[in-house]
Amino acid sequence: MSFIRTSRHILHPDSGMSLPEGEVTPRGVHEGRRGLLRGLGAGGLVGAVGVGSGGLLSVGEALAQGGAAVKRPGKLAALPSVRSAVVGAYAMDKLTPHEDVTTYNNFYEFGTDKSDPAENAHTLKTRPWTLVIDGEVGKPQRLGLDDLLKLAPMEERIYRMRCVEGWSMVIPWVGYSLSALIRKAEPTSRAKYVEFTTLADPKQMPGVRSSVLNWPYVEGLRLDEALHPLTLMAFGLYGEVLPNQNGAPLRLVVPWKYGFKSAKSIVRMRLVEREPVSSWTQAAQREYGFYSNVNPKVDHPRWSQATERRIGEGGFFTPRKATLMFNGYEAQVGQMYAGMDLSKFF
Repeated sequence: MSFIRTSRHILHPDSGMSLPEGEVTPRGVHEGRRGLLRGLGAGGLVGAVGVGSGGLLSVGEALAQGGAAVKRPGKLAALPSVRSAVVGAYAMDKLTPHEDVTTYNNFYEFGTDKSDPAENAHTLKTRPWTLVIDGEVGKPQRLGLDDLLKLAPMEERIYRMRCVEGWSMVIPWVGYSLSALIRKAEPTSRAKYVEFTTLADPKQMPGVRSSVLNWPYVEGLRLDEALHPLTLMAFGLYGEVLPNQNGAPLRLVVPWKYGFKSAKSIVRMRLVEREPVSSWTQAAQREYGFYSNVNPKVDHPRWSQATERRIGEGGFFTPRKATLMFNGYEAQVGQMYAGMDLSKFF
């Protein structure tokens, strides 16, 4: 079987300059874990595809072996058919180390401490898995994991992730634009929002037995946000199948919004006419609005959002970085919010 290999040139949005992979990514952090990247070509929003025989695992084999917790570091299956494409404003930044990305997580279904998901998520079973797409659509879908993996070419995208708690990471995700899934279901004219529902199984997820949130976890996007090319349905990171603690087997990544908007372990996408109520908005409406765009000018009621701490770069005593509007993606997404009072629609 032949697989699409990656090429990874970085398009910096401020300069338009394309940089080869080696000038951006530390070899010991990235190439040593993968061996998938070969720097074959230039990337824009979607680049040309290079094909070769890779000797990698099949999609089925990869997902069957993937998703284990970090107790097996470096042992996750490579995710084949990977092709790099969209890169964000922080492509020049150093990637967050793989170990930090997979051990410092918010995934309350497995516990509320940052280390809980890596310790507890080995109980999650990612096969079989079904995603239902329904609601205001012309063609409701019920898709298995293999169907999802083959739906569109996989791309590697380096995105910056900003948590509402004031910390951030830079992560190389693997997936494709969410729009590919949405358009397959053919939204009707009444569809204005997309509601995402995640798995809530107390047998697999010990945190679901707690009352910290009303389960299942629900998030939502406006339809134009969901269709934006930057909005990613991710199946992997660092060239590997998603670890369980990072939202296996599929999760949302919306890089200009706070991290809790990027729902993990999704089982249903429902297109609706009215704005859905997100879980954190339901739990604390004063603190968590529906949009939750990264905005350094609008503080959380209990802390400032003007600066952030980059995980993996020296701990709490490292100087904090200035937070940028829309997490640095203002040029790409700002027009969607033209005329809105972003202090009111937070």
